[in-house]
Amino acid sequence: MGTHSRRTAIVTGASRGLGAAIAIELAAAGLNVAVNFFNNQEAAERVRDQIRGVGGVAEAFRADVRDDGEVARLVQEVRSSLGEVDSIVLNATGHQPMLSIEAQTWQSYLDQLEFFLKSPLLLLQEVLPSMKRNGFGRIVQIGSEVVELGNPEFANYVAAKSAQLGQTRSWARELAPHGITVNLVAPGWIPTARHVDAKREEMDDYLAGVPMQRMGHAEDVGRAVAFLCSEGASFVTGQKLAVNGGNTLL
Repeated sequence: MGTHSRRTAIVTGASRGLGAAIAIELAAAGLNVAVNFFNNQEAAERVRDQIRGVGGVAEAFRADVRDDGEVARLVQEVRSSLGEVDSIVLNATGHQPMLSIEAQTWQSYLDQLEFFLKSPLLLLQEVLPSMKRNGFGRIVQIGSEVVELGNPEFANYVAAKSAQLGQTRSWARELAPHGITVNLVAPGWIPTARHVDAKREEMDDYLAGVPMQRMGHAEDVGRAVAFLCSEGASFVTGQKLAVNGGNTLL
């Protein structure tokens, strides 16, 4: 099967952590994968090379997915290199400061909304015409269990993640008649490079409430996303899939 006859996915923020694991799992499922990055080209190319090393198809693409011009260029480059975009995984994120209510500013909310609402909108608008033409599309948002947990001193992030879930549900209803599914995967605390400074005590407190009594792995999230992007998930839309060992049971 030629590269352009396979389905193609863009994974935003895929140079490390959950994004890298998602890209690797999608490639293992037979998709061409566009590994999007913003800062770390070297890390993105390592993910690309890891995928290629086991026979997968991948390319790394730099773009700030909060910027409409860059998103348009990204999608154009992916189409030229890998083929029409059938799936988008909206994983990109930035700094997530813990802030008391007194310390929060409106800008601290807007910073999160740029990643979790604006970026998904820009990407979807770029790929939607072709998805509608083809009667097929897979959109997967990467959300968070914080929507249920309501973590304190984190309302800037929690509110944006809550809005992302609402956006997902509305898109799912609107796009269902076109054969396009829209779902959200909500990971629990999955230790990645971002959490190297986390205290053991903090982790133990969290684990005490997790029925499966272990921390999640990035691959757990990658496999859930791969399922939602598959043919087998064609009748699953508007759903929030919690990948957190039963921590929220919702």
